[in-house]
Amino acid sequence: MTLPKNSINAANPAPLGLLGFGMTTVLLNMHNADFFSMGGMILAMGIFYGGIAQIIAGIMEWRKQNTFGMTAFVSYGLFWLSLVGILVLPEMGWASATEKSAMAAYLLIWGLFTAIMFVATLKLNKVLQFVFGSLTLLFILLALGDITGNAAITRLAGYEGIICGLSAIYLAAAEIINEVYKKKVLPM
Repeated sequence: MTLPKNSINAANPAPLGLLGFGMTTVLLNMHNADFFSMGGMILAMGIFYGGIAQIIAGIMEWRKQNTFGMTAFVSYGLFWLSLVGILVLPEMGWASATEKSAMAAYLLIWGLFTAIMFVATLKLNKVLQFVFGSLTLLFILLALGDITGNAAITRLAGYEGIICGLSAIYLAAAEIINEVYKKKVLPM
């Protein structure tokens, strides 16, 4: 049986996806900002919360017939899994290390995807626009850091990425708290 569009009674999966994205983004960019080295904590968050949880949220968005949410969460979930693969596969001897120019291309293509998604947010709420706008900038800065080899650009990207991730966490909190209180407690 096919349900009419938007008649599916299910929980809002966006906070799960936003938290998976936001928390993982903050932690990775704390590394980029030079607070601590890359380690198992970031990789595990990338696999399980940034990766798998976002994919689950995306599948739930698909079920709710939300193309934007499905595309965003599944894509960024797979971004996190592919990023962990790029970092871990060479350590396992399954692939060669990614060259800086190739990593820059990877980041730029994700920046292009994010810019497209940003344009779609112009019909959505302001906080989501900020998340996608700052994420587009983050990908560009990270790519520039790899292209130039300039550690200061990568550190700047780290601080900008922390702000981006925190904005996604804020949006998740707003969606959860506003739904629970059945009124606008936190603006979006």
